[in-house]
Amino acid sequence: MKSKTMRAALLGAAGIAMASIAMPAAAEKIEGQYICVFQPSLVAKGNVKAEAGKSASQGQGQLKHTYENTIRGFAMNASAQGIANMLARNPRIAYCEQDQVMTTVQGKPGGGSSTPPPESTPWGVTRVGGGLTGSTRKAWVIDSGVDYTHPDLNVNTALSRTFISRTTTADDDNGHGSHVAGTIGAIKGNGIGVVGVAPGVSIVAVKVLDRRGSGSNSGVIAGVDYAAANFASGDVANMSLGGGFSQALNDAVIAAASRGLKFALAAGNESTSATTKSPASANGPNIFTISSFAQGDRWSSFSNYGNPPVDFAEPGSSIPSTYKDGGYATLSGTSMAAPHFAGLLLLGTPRSGGTVTGDPDGNPDTIGIN
Repeated sequence: MKSKTMRAALLGAAGIAMASIAMPAAAEKIEGQYICVFQPSLVAKGNVKAEAGKSASQGQGQLKHTYENTIRGFAMNASAQGIANMLARNPRIAYCEQDQVMTTVQGKPGGGSSTPPPESTPWGVTRVGGGLTGSTRKAWVIDSGVDYTHPDLNVNTALSRTFISRTTTADDDNGHGSHVAGTIGAIKGNGIGVVGVAPGVSIVAVKVLDRRGSGSNSGVIAGVDYAAANFASGDVANMSLGGGFSQALNDAVIAAASRGLKFALAAGNESTSATTKSPASANGPNIFTISSFAQGDRWSSFSNYGNPPVDFAEPGSSIPSTYKDGGYATLSGTSMAAPHFAGLLLLGTPRSGGTVTGDPDGNPDTIGIN
């Protein structure tokens, strides 16, 4: 089911309460940056850009993004008073929320190497029954980009896009997205590196995080909106990123999933309830939130928990995979768990492979396997 809308009132300079401002919980806010969502019954898809432009003028702000394939809305730079004035004059807007920082959902880093090791199958891929070739579906990696020229990855550069300013391609300058991509689909049989859950699948890089592994909700929604407009039946989107609760981001994921795009979402690494994080807290058909376990099916101490929204647990501790600049690295986090499930979705319908031990919510998560 959908997460509850988080709403609060914004008080104007004159002390007048302005309704319909949704404030993310426990988030690192971005000053002067907002995401606004139209009432879908009042703004047609083809009118989003025009209405967004009018709205930005009302708020004396500058447009950053428009969204029409998931939520119908926009992101803009403006003052809080400008947003309040815009809302007071524009009944077409359902709510606005302050933009916030999004980051990689990664735990403790391990070793890295620029020299390709002899090919091996990581323990996580073995545990979930992966390593099977033949899938013709695409994996949309909504992350820090993917190494375009990595010899162990099959990157669809034509479809790949960046939503980070000052970058012209979705090539990975952080490493996180390339690691995620390798777990999903590192090539099998080339004699080097690692084997992915669904080896050789086409990887589409959707760059929404910068070289520091940081981005914004507004940019992530733009990436989700792009994937929703261009995916094919059977494709899967992986989102190994997170921040505080965001109704707009959750709504965008839910809308994209309703069109048929499947999502594997990292539960987060704060050892707390995943209901407080986005996109982890998004719920609905085709949406799967993934917690993490270590070898021996033991709960990863860093992993967020809670059913809902968590649907499955996958390997996430000490996971070797591909990295930026043609390299390889071992990382830990629910970021590493989610792409195992994304790979399983590309192979077919995951089934139960038992449950984890030590789940702190007392309701052991199911281990998804092929």
